[in-house]
Amino acid sequence: MWKILRLCLLLLLSLAPVAGAAHAAVKTENAEVELVAEGPASPGKALTVALRLVARPGWHTYWLNPGDTGFPTTIDWHLPPGFTTGPIQWPLPEALPVGPLVNYGYEGEVWLLSEIVVPADYAGDTLAITARADWLICADICVPEGADLSLSVPVAEGAAPDPRHALGFEKARALLPLPLPAPLVASRQGEVLEILLPDVLQAKTAHFFPADGDVVVAAAPQILEGSRLTATLETGFAGERLGGVLVIESGGWKRGFVVDAAVSGLAPAPVPAPGAGVAHIGFFLALLFAFLGGVILNLMPCVLPVLSIKLLSLAGKTPGPEMRRHGIAYTLGVLACFVALAGGLIALRAGGEAIGWGFQLQSPVVVGLLAYLFFGLGLWMLDVVSFGSGLMGMGDRLTRHRGAAGSFGTGLLAAVVATPCTAPFMGAALGFALTRPMLEALAIFVALGLGLSAPFLAVSFVPGLARLVPKPGGWMVRLKKLLAFPLFASTVWLLWVLSVQTGPMAVASAGAGIVLIALAAFVLSEFRGVGSRLVSLAIAIVALSLAVAPAGAPAAGGIAAHGPSGAEAYSPARLAELRGQGRNVFVNLTAAWCITCLVNEQVALDRPAVREALAETDTVYMVGDWTNRDPEITRLLTEHGRSGVPLYVIYPGDGGTPRVLPQLLTEGIVVEALAQP
Repeated sequence: MWKILRLCLLLLLSLAPVAGAAHAAVKTENAEVELVAEGPASPGKALTVALRLVARPGWHTYWLNPGDTGFPTTIDWHLPPGFTTGPIQWPLPEALPVGPLVNYGYEGEVWLLSEIVVPADYAGDTLAITARADWLICADICVPEGADLSLSVPVAEGAAPDPRHALGFEKARALLPLPLPAPLVASRQGEVLEILLPDVLQAKTAHFFPADGDVVVAAAPQILEGSRLTATLETGFAGERLGGVLVIESGGWKRGFVVDAAVSGLAPAPVPAPGAGVAHIGFFLALLFAFLGGVILNLMPCVLPVLSIKLLSLAGKTPGPEMRRHGIAYTLGVLACFVALAGGLIALRAGGEAIGWGFQLQSPVVVGLLAYLFFGLGLWMLDVVSFGSGLMGMGDRLTRHRGAAGSFGTGLLAAVVATPCTAPFMGAALGFALTRPMLEALAIFVALGLGLSAPFLAVSFVPGLARLVPKPGGWMVRLKKLLAFPLFASTVWLLWVLSVQTGPMAVASAGAGIVLIALAAFVLSEFRGVGSRLVSLAIAIVALSLAVAPAGAPAAGGIAAHGPSGAEAYSPARLAELRGQGRNVFVNLTAAWCITCLVNEQVALDRPAVREALAETDTVYMVGDWTNRDPEITRLLTEHGRSGVPLYVIYPGDGGTPRVLPQLLTEGIVVEALAQP
């Protein structure tokens, strides 16, 4: 559903008049090439430019290490003074047999990304980029080709990326290799190279592509037995380190990881830490973390009203088989929702999508529909309208035949309203889940659902707990109405999320839809008969159409809402630049729809003591706003073993190992972490 909505949105945007980069594709005898810019250039920031090369069917071009024959594609940039360019970011290669030889390269279309840093003092309205690209393209024969390419990019501070190419850049980044989630051991046994894969990878197939030639015999088979991959070394290889890319497949996944290890039978070479040992927690500890995180989710302001009303429905009931059936039905509803979310998340990531926990909330349509849901539930709690026992039955309805269906629906509802939240322990557990085979990942999501349903399930099965629920009375009606107001507050918060995602017009559209929902509720409660129900249904349909109306452009200036003033927007190029200068960097990966993130920013980050600590330690505060989809932020989350926000990382200026902070922060935790050398 998310992929279809995203493609429709990109199509609509591509039809709209936008100020994009001007370029022309060049066709050679065997290929079509062009330069593509991700968006307008901004002074002082990095611009991603791709060399898009489409080979003739049946032909291929080459990777950084071409294998047995060939040479890699090269790009010679011609830029104004003061500009700097990064190296080519090579996507995962394929092993391409050609007779008795094997080449490393790409068939069909490939995007080769490069970062161009625009000087801060650049004052032009447009940026003219020219480059000379040369490549070798082969089938039964090989033909060296090349082209002089040009690209004119508008210069606009804070402009959004060009939507016409967003999908291409997203797919290209999804094919870039990631840091290993745990160290590997590389050893030499005569002319055989043995690579012991980390247990966390659980690969079904694997292939090592060395970055340099003369390391392994490209045409020799590589054999994976358990977690041990063997390859044949080239004669005379005497290197002490192994560098390249490890490509694995497992349960429908295909991922590549950067390899940098010492060649020996001893301890592996240091690699970037995956984030406070997140990747090393193990399967059973991940199950425990997921369960504890699910229990804590019950305290979130969106979930608590739903759970409270369901618990109150047990008031005065005698513990027994009927009550236990409701507990089981509620649990099954929670599990059904989490398994569906997990299945969608796993399938999309296996297909190359750069997404994580909460991905559905990056859709303005989903956020708008959730706002409608919370508002409608609030009206129900105030007794303005009745949705019947199929949604959230209370009182005697619990004992009726259809009450179990109501409990199942309430479980679904509780899981849906919990998705904007991330509780402690959840980040580590879900990050671990997305590195595991499908069945293990689903088991971890099931543990999360069991934690969410545990309080109601316990009351349903344990007579002593059921007796703690107060006896029925008028106080239940008043409490039910009081619990409507956290849901109305959540509605206001979701409208603010919409303003960050798509701008004020989307908020106005959703607000009009909420007014129509209130009107439909009024008609339904004040008038009787089929006619009033039809009128209410028509009004509700109009309201829903406003929720799925095309969204506008993302609102500018959202970074200021996420912590101390003076924050910089996160980008890999800027982070690398600051670390190269020996600066300390505090990275906050957040989102407007993440309640945990917003609480941390108010109680721990946007505090005088934290601002003073940042200044005293000369630490640059960077914010990665994941409210809308951003593959670069998803990539950084994956590097640290996380599947969603929040993530807080301190990068020491001396080049030391990054330190990951807890998901729940206090002012003292942040100040103490900044003070550490």
